[in-house]
Amino acid sequence: QVRLVESGGGLVQAGGSLRLSCAASGRTFGTVTMGWFRQAPGKERGFVAASRWSGGISTYYADSVKGRFTISRDSTKNTVYLQMNSLKPEDTAVYYCAAVLSDTRVEVTSSYAYWGQGTQVTVSS
Repeated sequence: QVRLVESGGGLVQAGGSLRLSCAASGRTFGTVTMGWFRQAPGKERGFVAASRWSGGISTYYADSVKGRFTISRDSTKNTVYLQMNSLKPEDTAVYYCAAVLSDTRVEVTSSYAYWGQGTQVTVSS
């Protein structure tokens, strides 16, 4: 079992920045992919970014956040981060951290076995 706890959400003005953190505990050995997803009211949960280990770290981003968001991971702390810059009102959502202990399609929600409780990000215009 893997437990994920997100932090770092909040209210920010458009153009501002936030950094989300996701601390993993439990059976984290062999964690291959950690990702971030988001869900706005009335919308489905969608892919934001992922960090995949397969002999080296590969990162993946949704087109809507490329160039603005950066995912990184600190394996010594079992923590993944999402640095969000140039935030827009349309980035407002609950952000979820997810993990899976196998190599898989990173952009698909059903690929992930473990989820955090979510953290609210609100961007005001």
